[in-house]
Amino acid sequence: MKNAIIKTDFQFPGQKSVYKGKVRDVYNINDELLVMVASDRISAFDVVLPKGIPYKGQVLNQIAAKFLDATAAIVPNWKIAVPDPMVTVGKYCEPFPVEMIIRGYLTGSSWRSYKKGSRKICGVTIPDGMSEHQRFPDPIITPTTKATEGHDEDISREEIIKQGLVSEKDYDLLEKYTAELFKKGSEIADKMGLILVDTKYEFGKTGGQIYLIDEIHTPDSSRYFYKDGYEERFAKGEPQRQLSKEFVREWLMDQGFQGHTGQQAPDMPDDFVNMVSDRYIELYESITGEKFIRADVSDVLNRVDKNIRGFLSEY
Repeated sequence: MKNAIIKTDFQFPGQKSVYKGKVRDVYNINDELLVMVASDRISAFDVVLPKGIPYKGQVLNQIAAKFLDATAAIVPNWKIAVPDPMVTVGKYCEPFPVEMIIRGYLTGSSWRSYKKGSRKICGVTIPDGMSEHQRFPDPIITPTTKATEGHDEDISREEIIKQGLVSEKDYDLLEKYTAELFKKGSEIADKMGLILVDTKYEFGKTGGQIYLIDEIHTPDSSRYFYKDGYEERFAKGEPQRQLSKEFVREWLMDQGFQGHTGQQAPDMPDDFVNMVSDRYIELYESITGEKFIRADVSDVLNRVDKNIRGFLSEY
């Protein structure tokens, strides 16, 4: 655990700025390249938890790289290279200030809202009489604002356009890309015995072209159920076997933490941290069908720094 990356402070040639997100540290190189380091930090309820999860950054980065390659025919993406297991280098894009969330099933936060009586999410009407983990007739798109700090907020298509966050022309394209990416991700998951339940996509723009940016179809941005046993569990009203961060959220809720103002995130015991690490690796192997190869983390920060510098010197 001591070799999990929870903080970076690199200084690269041509570096103009660095953005530290909940999980990723993004280095701007001359407004031309973005160097994105997937740290081992883990967040839940929009709060970064105290401990890092070993190999989590590698899992996220390598899954995202595979799915960016697999979906490049649908929409161009920002990825140029993966010089380190925890790093992607890509095109500098100006991000849209919204996240495109698409849901195939009523679960997680949408179910929690539904159970309290809400029948509308982001302007999308949800029918009465649905049950937890039930599939929607068609996937629904429920965007959120992208907060630089604190919680993202649900927002409707109409409000996004009214506030000028995204033009109507661009937003229509974002919805189209979102639906097509989710369809492709669902098809890939199905072949691996999984159900892609819901996910989020982020997009940016450069040179008048929309690009898919950031991660896609990782356990941080997506929720997966195991296909085997889904129908039986749903019929009995039983919890679904899932590969996502939801089990971390459930553990936190059991500790009385939901990210509310004034709450302090509980310290995660080592055995729980290791279990979370194992679950991330399990998802990698389940969704890719490949054995996860643990990178050498004996001097992980120097390894990452050296690999990034090597790429930049040759680019």
